[in-house]
Amino acid sequence: MEFDWAVIKDALPNLLEGTLMTINITFWGLVGGFLLGALSGVTRAYGHPVLSAIAQVYVAVIRGTPIVVQVMFIYFALPLLANIRVDAVQAAIFTLIINSGAYISEIVRGSLLSVHKGLREAGQAMGLPFHKILFHIIGPVAFRRMIPPLGNQCIISLKDSSLFIVIGVAELTRQGQEIMASNFRAVEIWSAVAIVYLILTGLMALGLRLVEKRMRIL
Repeated sequence: MEFDWAVIKDALPNLLEGTLMTINITFWGLVGGFLLGALSGVTRAYGHPVLSAIAQVYVAVIRGTPIVVQVMFIYFALPLLANIRVDAVQAAIFTLIINSGAYISEIVRGSLLSVHKGLREAGQAMGLPFHKILFHIIGPVAFRRMIPPLGNQCIISLKDSSLFIVIGVAELTRQGQEIMASNFRAVEIWSAVAIVYLILTGLMALGLRLVEKRMRIL
């Protein structure tokens, strides 16, 4: 069987559409996940014991269940329980937010607790309130340490978006499946899909590498 490049050329518009959907889901999922993870991580590191326990339960539940189960629950079960309508894209983004947020929470917590307590004590000695110590002293140091694991989580979340095929989201993998079902050219289509994912993850890794290099602790 010969590799036919014309098949990929014909499929490019649909693959591009799926790629844009993948980027959209991943972007909003990671933005929301970082905000949720940062809040949860700070709460677990420095928050009230009750709030910390709630955050710990959230992290344990999300990390202990597959993302496919989470998206199926949100898309099929949540509308029945809460009497609300959730479309496939909203379910995908919300799932990625809560899933990535749980892992980012642990990254944030670990990075904050890795900062030497002497910095916090120095801020307290200067009479600074805790929120200023966190944002201006502990936070910048901790953020530098978060960059490598955050980069890994971004790439994982990008690839996890392919699992939303189970609820019919027209992301890259779904588009590849539909094209392949119409022309039966599995080798060309899945090769093209793999290359697109490699380009996306490569660009993401390069961007994070540049950020890490720029913010490196000397």
